[in-house]
Parts: sequence; structure tokens; C-alpha cells
Amino acid sequence: QVQLVESGGGLVQAGGSLRLSCAASGRIFSINAMGWYRQAPGKQRELVANIISGGNTNYADSVKGRFTISRDNAKNTVYLQMNSLKPEDTAVYYCNSRITTPQTLSTRDYWGQGTQVTVSS
Repeated sequence: QVQLVESGGGLVQAGGSLRLSCAASGRIFSINAMGWYRQAPGKQRELVANIISGGNTNYADSVKGRFTISRDNAKNTVYLQMNSLKPEDTAVYYCNSRITTPQTLSTRDYWGQGTQVTVSS
């Protein structure tokens, strides 16, 4: 079974930086896309950034110019470099990956367990 393991969350002061990592493991035929979502209390989960196999990226307007998503295909790992953090960035961040598994060649989204990012003022 596919698993996504996240790391890198924590507490940081406004203006600081954090780097989130998410590694996919298990029975994987191909990874079509990987990305990060976040959810704050009382708000819906929203897309932060994603990256497609070919390298194209998408960012939420609120993080453009501050966050950078990247991918290490050899390690099946996606990263989110977060700079100039603001209190508004405080949320639980979830890794997401669209993965095709072998044998049945079925494709679905997998989710990490979530990691807390807290930005203090």
C-alpha cells in the first residue's frame, strides 16, 4: 500500500522559513502529480502548490513569491520551501500525491497525515 510521510513542520516566527518534505513509498507504478494543501480551523482545505510530472507548477495567490515547490523524482519526494512566513500561513499542511499503482494500473489520490505549521507574530 502507498504511504506518504511528511516532515518539517513546526513553530517559527513571522518572517522565518520552514521546509516541508513528503516521501511516497510502497507499490508505485508512476506519480502523476504531487502537491501541498493546508487547512486552518474553520476554513476549507485549500491548494497551496502542486507540481506535475513534467515540472509545471501551480501556486495559490497568497503564497506566490514566498513558497517554492520542488520534486526529487529519484526519491519520490516533494518539498515545499516556505520563506517570509506570515501568521496567516498557520495551518495543518497535507501532502497529496496522484499515484498509479501496478497490476491494476489504477490511479487515485493519496494523502499524508498532516503536519502543523504555526507562525507566531
